[in-house]
Amino acid sequence: MPKKKYQNPKGGLNAAGRKYYKRTEGSNLKRPLKTGTSGRRVSFAARFGGMARPMKKKNGEPSRLALALKAWGFSSKEAARNFARRNKKK
Repeated sequence: MPKKKYQNPKGGLNAAGRKYYKRTEGSNLKRPLKTGTSGRRVSFAARFGGMARPMKKKNGEPSRLALALKAWGFSSKEAARNFARRNKKK
């Protein structure tokens, strides 16, 4: 898990986190897409919609999974799965 300073409190990584990831791993991560049907958003929805992790922490706060889904414009894992099914390429 990334350090707190690289995490966006609303889900995902902040700009510094994406820059750190590029420097250490060599990959160029992009910002989340809240709308549209681009391949990136469909791929995210398919991956994260199938995760078995809980949507809430034990103290009732949203988990990082829930925050990431919200950052990408999804209200739940089910919503992400349905979006991915509707928009996957045939």
